[in-house]
Amino acid sequence: MFPAENLRDWRGENVVDPEGDKIGDLEAIYVDTIGDEPAFATVRIGFIGRHRLVFVPLVGATVSPKAIRVRYDKKLVGNAPSIDLDGELAATDEPAVFAHYGLPYQPGASGARRLARR
Repeated sequence: MFPAENLRDWRGENVVDPEGDKIGDLEAIYVDTIGDEPAFATVRIGFIGRHRLVFVPLVGATVSPKAIRVRYDKKLVGNAPSIDLDGELAATDEPAVFAHYGLPYQPGASGARRLARR
């Protein structure tokens, strides 16, 4: 395993929890607008016809040849705030994403969005 640096190239790959249990497939990367660094990923979970995208922090994520390993348990990620497959995270929903994982939240400069999809 090695640190995840260019996660954009990993779209569609498996995302697993610390125990190696598959959470879902990597869909998109959201960067922190303050430092333009990857902060969260959306992971496609659910059943055919009922998929949704959940948010998971990328801090401490590592990659192997077949998966991206995040630091958070599958159940916690599965209960995270989500959006539809073609949805967009509203700026007003950002604090809930951070709070779900116990992470501090501060809006971007001048009250702007904190997360941006890349």
